[in-house]
Amino acid sequence: MRYLADDLLEGREAGTRGYDLAAAYVASQFRQIGLRPAGTDGGYFQPVPLQAHWVVRDGARLIVRPQGGRVTQLTLGQDYVVQSSPVRAASALAAAAVFAGYGIDAPVFKHDDYAGLDVKGKVVVLLAGYPSTFPSEEGAHYGSGREKARTAAEKGAIGVVTIYTQRYESVYPWDRAVAALDSMSMAWVAPDGTPFVPSAALEVAAVMSPTAGSLLFEGAPRSYQQVRDEAAKGAPKGFPLAVSLDMAQASRHERRSSVNVVGRLEGSDPALRSEHVVMLGHLDHEGIGPAVAGDRIYNGAMDNAAGIAGLLEAARALASQPAAPRRSILFLAVTAEEKGLLGSEFFARFPTEPADSLVAAVNLDMPILRYDFTDVIAFGAQHSSLQGIAETALAGMKLSLTPDPMPEQAIFTRSDHYRFVQQGVPSIFLSTGWNTPAGTGEGGKVFQQFLAGDYHQPSDDLSKPIDFVAGARFARANVEILKAIADGERKPTWNEGDFFGNLYGRGSR
Repeated sequence: MRYLADDLLEGREAGTRGYDLAAAYVASQFRQIGLRPAGTDGGYFQPVPLQAHWVVRDGARLIVRPQGGRVTQLTLGQDYVVQSSPVRAASALAAAAVFAGYGIDAPVFKHDDYAGLDVKGKVVVLLAGYPSTFPSEEGAHYGSGREKARTAAEKGAIGVVTIYTQRYESVYPWDRAVAALDSMSMAWVAPDGTPFVPSAALEVAAVMSPTAGSLLFEGAPRSYQQVRDEAAKGAPKGFPLAVSLDMAQASRHERRSSVNVVGRLEGSDPALRSEHVVMLGHLDHEGIGPAVAGDRIYNGAMDNAAGIAGLLEAARALASQPAAPRRSILFLAVTAEEKGLLGSEFFARFPTEPADSLVAAVNLDMPILRYDFTDVIAFGAQHSSLQGIAETALAGMKLSLTPDPMPEQAIFTRSDHYRFVQQGVPSIFLSTGWNTPAGTGEGGKVFQQFLAGDYHQPSDDLSKPIDFVAGARFARANVEILKAIADGERKPTWNEGDFFGNLYGRGSR
C-alpha cells in the first residue's frame, strides 16, 4: 500500500507513467510469489488499447424548435452538457423529439417505456434514473446511461437527451454535470481497432438542466413539471413532443495504452485445474487533478491500493501452501476502472484463458482499512451459490457475512466484477464489514465518513491512519473464500430464477 499510494506514482491514472510503474511493481510481485505469467505473449501483461476523448466546446450545439413557437439556442455548460464520442470526431442531427419516460424496456418487470412510440430516426428524451418500484440492483442496471443509450439505439433513435427527475437532482446535482463537461472519457478499443460503444448508432447525446428541460415540453400534452411529479410517484407514460431538436457534438480523440496484470496459480487437481477462479482488483485511480488544500495527487490509498495489497497477500499465502487449491486461480490487476470498468471488461471479453474456464470472480475494491471488523460484506452474494460458500469459509475465522448495508447505492453493478457478471460468471465484491468488536457500529460511521470526505479526493492518502492488522485479517478472509471456491466439488452457480443469472447466465445465451 505504501508503494502504490506514494506520490511517486502520481495517482496511477490509466495510460500514464504512474500507472505503468504500478503495473511493473505488481508484475514483479507476481514473479516473486511464483505465479506463472498469464498475460499475452508469455508475460504478465495484457495490453489494453484505449481511446481517450474530450468534448470540443466549439462544436457543440443544441437548438429547440417548437412547432410555431420561439426557437431557443441553448448555452453549453449552463443549459445543457453534451457527451463526447469515442467513435465520431463530429456529428449532427435535426430531428423530431419523443418523450420515452425512463427509456427502459424491462420484460422481467413487464415495463416498456417504448410501447406504442415511434422513435426511429428521432431524438428520445429520457428521465434520468429508474422507477422507484424497481429493486435497487436491477434498477441500477436498467437505469444506467449505457443501458439506456443501447436500448434507444436498438429502437432506432439517433439521439438522446436526458432530463432530471427530482430524485436524480438530489443525488447528482446539475453543477456536478457541468463540472465534468471538460473531463476526459475513455473507451477500450477492440482488436479490429474500433472503440467499443454499445450505442454506436447514436449521433449525439446530451443532458439538459432542470431549468432548461421545460423547453422540450412546450405544446406537449403534459408539462415538464407534471412529468416530474408523475416520476416521483411512478413511471410516466411517453408521448411525442411538439418540438424538434438541432444537435451537434465534436470530440477530440487520443489513443492511449495501458495493461492488465495477470498471474496464474496452477491448480493441484488434474481434473479441475483447467477451471479458473478469478481474483481481481483495480490498480488505477484518478491521477493528478484539481488541487484540494494544495494537493493535486489523488493517491487512492483505500481506492484501491488496499484492494491490490489484499490481492497480492492472498496470492502469496496460497502460493506458499504445500498444496495448491484444486482449481487454478487467476490474480488480475485491472486498469481503467475509474474510466468505466474498462480493463475488466476487456479481460472479461478477451480473457487470456478460455472464457468457459472462468467459474467465478471475486473482486476487491476499496476495503476501508481504518478499523477492526467482525464481518465481511460480499456485494451480490445473494445472486449465486457464492453466498453459502463465503459464509462457510468465513465461519472458521469467526467472521460473519452481512447483507449489503447500502442497497440504495446498487454497488453490485458499479465495480469490476460486474463485467464478469455480464459474461455470465457468478461474482462477488468483497469489502470490510461495518461491525466492530465493540459492537457499536463504529465501522459504518468510519465507512460513511470516508465516502463523504476522502473518496476520490487527494486526502485518500498515506497521511491517514491505516490499520494494517485489519488489512491482514481481510487478506486472510480472502484466502479462505478463494480456497473454498477453488476446492469445491461443484463450480459456483446462479440461483434459480435470479435476475442476473437469467439475463447473463451462460445457459441463457
